[in-house]
Amino acid sequence: MASAAEQLAANLNFSALAKADELKKRIWFTLGALLVYRLGTYIPIPGIDPQALADVFKGQQGGILGLFNMFSGGAVGRLAIFALNIMPYISASIIIQLLTSVVPSLEALKKEGESGRKVINQYTRWLTVVLATFQAYGIAVGLQASGNLVTDPGVFFIVSTTITLVGGTMFLMWIGEQITARGIGNGSSLIIFAGIVAELPSAIAGTLELGRKGAISTFVILFVIVMAFAVTAFIVYMERAQRRLLINYPKRQVGNRVYEGQTSFLPLKLNTAGVIPPIFASSLLLLPTTIAGFSAQAGGTGFLATMSAYLAHGRPLFMALYAALIIFFAFFYTAIVFNPVETADNMKKHGGFIPGIRPGERTADYIDHVLTRITVIGAAYLTIICLLPELLISQFALPFYFGGTSLLIVVSVTMDTVSQVHGHLLAHQYEGLVKKAKLRGKRR
Repeated sequence: MASAAEQLAANLNFSALAKADELKKRIWFTLGALLVYRLGTYIPIPGIDPQALADVFKGQQGGILGLFNMFSGGAVGRLAIFALNIMPYISASIIIQLLTSVVPSLEALKKEGESGRKVINQYTRWLTVVLATFQAYGIAVGLQASGNLVTDPGVFFIVSTTITLVGGTMFLMWIGEQITARGIGNGSSLIIFAGIVAELPSAIAGTLELGRKGAISTFVILFVIVMAFAVTAFIVYMERAQRRLLINYPKRQVGNRVYEGQTSFLPLKLNTAGVIPPIFASSLLLLPTTIAGFSAQAGGTGFLATMSAYLAHGRPLFMALYAALIIFFAFFYTAIVFNPVETADNMKKHGGFIPGIRPGERTADYIDHVLTRITVIGAAYLTIICLLPELLISQFALPFYFGGTSLLIVVSVTMDTVSQVHGHLLAHQYEGLVKKAKLRGKRR
């Protein structure tokens, strides 16, 4: 079956696109909102010495600072007002989503429809404020304790920095919600996507500069380019991969009418967890790695300094832990977002059944069995995608932008946005057909 991108390319009519006024408004609104976000990544926090910041950040590119800088579009490296980016909101959304499956009261709210969803969204916003406050306070205290980074240290700097960073995160959260409601695509995903793509030119230029200086050979650069295209194609193929379960609906009689039996499919994505496992694994693993790195740079000789050597990029222990965390979160998050029992119950209520499988508990067990098997393939795919670029990062000091996590985010968001554009174009074409049919009816 053709993907949304292939259908859009086949049916793209620029005259139809020019007439789709609603779609054009959404695209322009999205571009304008993303432009505001990019401008905010260049507004620095007051009271920071830029030269001292550049020196400190240069020595921590391989730690969690480099990862966060990738997600924030360079805002961390400049310590801008959007340095926290929208990550606290995404973390809060994931936590609330996990709690919804565990806490009965939240699960009941989820089943209440639109009203329950509004309450859950409000809980997510409050949790975002809490998480952003903790992170912003930690950053402010860490900056003040880093020597000559802060020009005027004190309580006022800590309070003002915390308020500025939390305000920046809440503003980005609002922009993301506005893009989702009035623009094209998912706002939160597009903000991270814009940050990664905006820093790609500088990452490519830095890599070419390394090649010019002889730090990286021309063969390695060509290999990286070819590998980037190959990995992108592989991600597209795997993200579209599905395991379809055949569902039959028997004949049914409604009044005097007898409806024929129908056949449908239950699509199970190969990678149900999406990009969540690499993000969680990177965050959990890079945090102790960065702490150990700080200890080693400070001249420590204890346990943390020893772990700094074993948890370096490309080392066997680091790669093993990274792979184990990705696999764990792939299964864990899939179990949270997909409920085979609920799916089997819904099929049973509508009279649907899988051929050869008894409705109810047997169907739920069968769906769970199939989902577990394809999740094994999905977890292996995520592990390969994330570990191969990790080797390049460690061996040739390439930026994080060439990592598997960044490629996953960019490709996934692009596919989702293209799918939404295609949906709006189809809706516009259907509206035109309906208007023509009404005009013909009036003439008759």
